Amino acid sequence: MDVSFASAVVILLLVVDPVGNIPLFISLLRNVDPARRAWLIVRECALAFVVLLGFVFFGRWILGIVGLSEPSLTIAGGVILFLIAVRMIFRGPEGVFGDKVDGEPFIVPLAIPAIAGPAAIATVMLLVSRAPQRLPEWIAAITVVMLVTLAFLVFAERISTLVGERGLLAFERLMGLILTAIAVEMLLRGIETFVRHL
Repeated sequence: MDVSFASAVVILLLVVDPVGNIPLFISLLRNVDPARRAWLIVRECALAFVVLLGFVFFGRWILGIVGLSEPSLTIAGGVILFLIAVRMIFRGPEGVFGDKVDGEPFIVPLAIPAIAGPAAIATVMLLVSRAPQRLPEWIAAITVVMLVTLAFLVFAERISTLVGERGLLAFERLMGLILTAIAVEMLLRGIETFVRHL
């Protein structure tokens, strides 16, 4: 599966799901001083960016240490994507990740797993393992996705007021459907590669 730069950006945007994270960020930052909210969002996005970059540079090394093959990573990434996509479509009151936090959030659950979750990490590692020679492209794709995510989350309250809760939910379900198709494709590719190596 040859992934273009634009495809990588779209896939990562679907996985990171900035629109779907809007309600989570609004609810978790509700009790935070409005003057600090933008700073907290920038900080959490920066931390998520660092985590994803860490897996860009050290992901293959981690795979080598643990002894994971590309088909197993593809299948695992597909399964994680599928589970998150299903929870996006059939979202419960606890949200996609089911995390409850008291006080000012730090790293968990905003940076991890809301932004840099298992699906985003698996996707980044998969991109790098399939085409390590395109490392600058993958870094650029992650940078674009983080900037888009930052923009969505900084204006989260305005977006939420503009489109309403139902509009956000409908858009997230649509993204969940697209993500489900991508997850199934990843699973099929992983299984196909595994069968060929038998």
